[in-house]
Amino acid sequence: MNSRLFFPGISKYSSLNCFFLWCSSCDKIYFTTVVAAWQKTSRRVGQSCFWQCDGTFFGPKIDISGLIKKLNFILKINWSNMKKLVITPIILFVFSLCLLADNEKDIKAEIKHVTVYPDRAQLSHESSFELTPGKTILKLVGLSPYIDAQSIQVKGIGEFTILSVNLQNNFLQNLEDSPEVKSIRSQIEALHSKVEDENAALKTLQEKEDFLIANRAILVKETNFSIDQFKTMMELYTNNIDQVNSTVLKKNRLIKDYEKQIAALQQQIAEKLGRQQLPSGEISVTVSSEKPISGKLSFSYVVLNAGWYPSYDIRVDEINKPVIIFYKANVFQNSGVDWKDVQLSFSNATPWVAGNAPVLNPWFIDFYNPISIRGYGSGAVRSDAAPAMVQEMAVEKKSALKDEVAPPVMVEKKVGEMSVTFDVSLPFTIPSDGKAQTIEIQRTTTPADYKYVTIPKMSQIAYLTGNIADWAKQNLLSGEATLYFENTFVGKSYLNVNQLTDTLTISLGTDNSILVKREKRKDFTSKKVIGANKTETYSFLLTIRNNKTNPVKITVNDQIPVSSNSSIIVEAMELSGGTLNSETGIVKWDIDIKPQEKKELIFSYSVKYPKNQNIILE
Repeated sequence: MNSRLFFPGISKYSSLNCFFLWCSSCDKIYFTTVVAAWQKTSRRVGQSCFWQCDGTFFGPKIDISGLIKKLNFILKINWSNMKKLVITPIILFVFSLCLLADNEKDIKAEIKHVTVYPDRAQLSHESSFELTPGKTILKLVGLSPYIDAQSIQVKGIGEFTILSVNLQNNFLQNLEDSPEVKSIRSQIEALHSKVEDENAALKTLQEKEDFLIANRAILVKETNFSIDQFKTMMELYTNNIDQVNSTVLKKNRLIKDYEKQIAALQQQIAEKLGRQQLPSGEISVTVSSEKPISGKLSFSYVVLNAGWYPSYDIRVDEINKPVIIFYKANVFQNSGVDWKDVQLSFSNATPWVAGNAPVLNPWFIDFYNPISIRGYGSGAVRSDAAPAMVQEMAVEKKSALKDEVAPPVMVEKKVGEMSVTFDVSLPFTIPSDGKAQTIEIQRTTTPADYKYVTIPKMSQIAYLTGNIADWAKQNLLSGEATLYFENTFVGKSYLNVNQLTDTLTISLGTDNSILVKREKRKDFTSKKVIGANKTETYSFLLTIRNNKTNPVKITVNDQIPVSSNSSIIVEAMELSGGTLNSETGIVKWDIDIKPQEKKELIFSYSVKYPKNQNIILE
């Protein structure tokens, strides 16, 4: 604030910018000759003082009677050049300043609702207040320092006008500690008190030790003691000094133990608070009213360091029953402010993506002249890992699920044109610790077409998959899935919904009741040289057995090599009814197997190429 004022009657000192200022901190009026006195040192006649004004010049807390007393006190000062000062204009001028001054008021507004997006969250507050005539600055304090300034929205209800909205971080006021941090601080204070007690006891023991040593010196110099008296005195000294040393040792050990506990607790606080405490976010709203009124403001803004991600429990009781999908939201936040008993909504919208469609610029091309760089070549590496669709999962037997499953929290699903929102009916508390809290938001029972898939060349295991039609209606997102088959935990998978097909394929884990085996038929595998060419023939026997009590469908996949050179000729000799994709070389068999039935598939191919060349086929 630039408080540069001139009083009538002191034109002689106008070059010095003489004026009076009232400090709301110490409730005194000061006479100063310094421009922008609230930022510098000001001087009261007869006494030096630092200006501590909070920005209110002759603020609304001044009443006229008190002001007259203060001015009368100043007028009594023996100041030769102030005789021309006229009190009436000053009082009128000061009174006008009181009416025109901005009134600041801190308001508290609890968080009512939070809409959580995948990597941020929108918070909503509501607050009621009383307004006096004139301008008032309403400050919503104690907010997160990670507020997106462009996202702030303020709505008012009442006969007042919103003039401006501003956001700032108050580095002089840190956010309030969480209850857990407060508990840790209390433990640290208690341990410090114990250390002080032990140190005080050590001082007392030191004085006792000094006393014993001093008396020992007197005892050595004294020669009038008998032998018995001397022994008694030595025993007394020895016992006491031994007790003192033992007690000192124990207390030093206690102090070390307390200090270790203090260090551990301080480290725990440091991990929770980070390297430094966060400042407090503040939203200032300047409003104007012509009369005293009651009003209400609603605030909404977006904070970072918050979000949610999906996870699923997929349960199949039997392969002739529908699949049950438990859709869960894992919400986390580290915004610096706890969300206490708030209504939560989860949205799959992406507000951070620009709303404008991208523009294609011209694509210029020219000849490319590569630079020759000597280096080491790298051969093809064959991976023995299973493909993504049928990832191998460790089977872990655990306790069976109970038949009765607890009902989920009531959630209302709202499908918009571009997003889906899940509104949770019950309030939740989400602390600002970065830990994920899981909330079930949807549970669906969906018919599925179950089929087993196996790739004996990669893994001689059968994987159960479920094909769900019209899956887009469930509004799922890609995420980790925990699998349960026949009331038993069988592993984890990944639900990938980024598919352009109408049918969603879900991997449901492995089934040890389906046996798969791939063997090379040595009698039908050979290498021959005929003329200028070499021919290699390979033959395999694929065996699938169903040990279950019900029939199953299974898809068996294998492959033959695909030639990328006209001098290499690949021929499929026998496929046992399998379908060959000539572009990929993949051979596929779709078969039905009855209970306790075994089926065998013969799979043979040959590769012919010039005998002076080498090909790695095994």
